[in-house]
Amino acid sequence: MENTNLQNYSHKRLNILTGEWVLVSPHRAKRPWQGQNEEISKEKKPSYDESCYLCAKNTRVNGEKNPDYKDVFVFTNDFAALQNDSPSFTVNDGLFKAQSETGICKVICFSPYHSKSLAEMSVDEIQKVVVAWQNEYTILGSNENINYVQIFENKGAVMGCSNPHPHGQIWSQSTLPNEVEKKDNQQFNYFDKHQKSLLETYLNQELAAKERIIFENDDFVVLVPFWAVWPFETMIAPKKAQKNIAEMSSKQTKNFAEAISVITKAYDSLFNTSFPYSSGIHQAPTNGKKNNHWHWHMSFYPPLLRSATVKKFMVGYEMFGSPQRDITAEIAAKKLRDLVL
Repeated sequence: MENTNLQNYSHKRLNILTGEWVLVSPHRAKRPWQGQNEEISKEKKPSYDESCYLCAKNTRVNGEKNPDYKDVFVFTNDFAALQNDSPSFTVNDGLFKAQSETGICKVICFSPYHSKSLAEMSVDEIQKVVVAWQNEYTILGSNENINYVQIFENKGAVMGCSNPHPHGQIWSQSTLPNEVEKKDNQQFNYFDKHQKSLLETYLNQELAAKERIIFENDDFVVLVPFWAVWPFETMIAPKKAQKNIAEMSSKQTKNFAEAISVITKAYDSLFNTSFPYSSGIHQAPTNGKKNNHWHWHMSFYPPLLRSATVKKFMVGYEMFGSPQRDITAEIAAKKLRDLVL
């Protein structure tokens, strides 16, 4: 039964995966909007762009020519944020501390079609992307110098995407990023105490409550997390604990692809626009440890708040205090769920 206090009064919600709190102010959602509005781009994007360095058969900046790929294409990033051949060094000068970081960054093109987002791809096409993710996680993770593999996508210019061609990135590195380290610690502490998955336990409670569930199939659930920060933030997670995406069977990759298809289509329908977001998969490190406490999941962080032209910004209190949201997770889930049913 829905807690009316959560829908009417300011409160904090705990993110069990990071141990951090988010401030929720549901009463503020009723205030009139007097902030920035933006024009919606009406530009029609072609299926092929001769100037796009990600399109099939085009030449990239480094002089390499893309193959005439028909579905998924993966290559090493020409402008990688991490260098594989960086020398090992440390700086330990009083309070000046630094250490070298090495890694391998790759780009994954989801489709040769220049303007076809995941929401416009078939489940079978998305499944090929999922299988490519599995392969890259396994290959990169087998490198003794790689201890974590981060798969993510920035969709839309507002999320910093520099090229409209449907693509994501895979950054692999020698240490655990900040967010992953938090989730590693939280899941380990829970597993160590209860001998079961933190996220699976949480999902079972969500499936019983049914307040924030958007979609489910045999293997996966799509929901708005109880602690969501972004207005229409969602998570896709396997119902039964798996440490990483490589553990999925062929059937499960199909069901994962279906879950991605459902939520991205719902996003596009919400404000009748190509919905921008940053999405990413958090999964077990590739550090040679058992990591039995891990339960992988995929999160979507979209910035749109009230329409295709009104965005949520992390400013003011959120930059100096803690994250804050107005629309509750339950209301967001209902809006998205109504677009799926």
